[in-house]
Amino acid sequence: MWYEKKLQDLTIDEYFEIMRLRVDTFVVEQNRVYHEVDDNDPRARHVFYRDEESGRVQAYARIYQEPGSDQVTFGRVVTSAATRGQGMGAALLNRILQSCAAHWPHRDIVIEAQQQVTGFYERVGFVMDGEPFIFNQTPHVRMVRVAG
Repeated sequence: MWYEKKLQDLTIDEYFEIMRLRVDTFVVEQNRVYHEVDDNDPRARHVFYRDEESGRVQAYARIYQEPGSDQVTFGRVVTSAATRGQGMGAALLNRILQSCAAHWPHRDIVIEAQQQVTGFYERVGFVMDGEPFIFNQTPHVRMVRVAG
């Protein structure tokens, strides 16, 4: 089942499962050492799919407005290894865009995408903006989706 919650509205089990998926993917699987928990979690809307039978979070992203900016951003976009290639990523991205439209209408969306997944975002109107850069030991590129 899909959910969208602020940090203070997450249950302990939901938060645990979200962090398990984020750490399993971004720290362990991608072999990166960095602060996975940061100051963006408290300001974000957390969008996730939780399998009701197992209790495991299968897809997740966080969405927030950068302080002092008119732009909205999202990140930590992840699907579990078990669900990759089954359309869960596209469903998650659709949920992200719906949330952006509902909570931040008519705002540009700016993200820092891992370079290997830029095509995923280009399919929904994002364009690369600038040269690739290294963020948390991984090549990223700034991408923008202009409000329509």
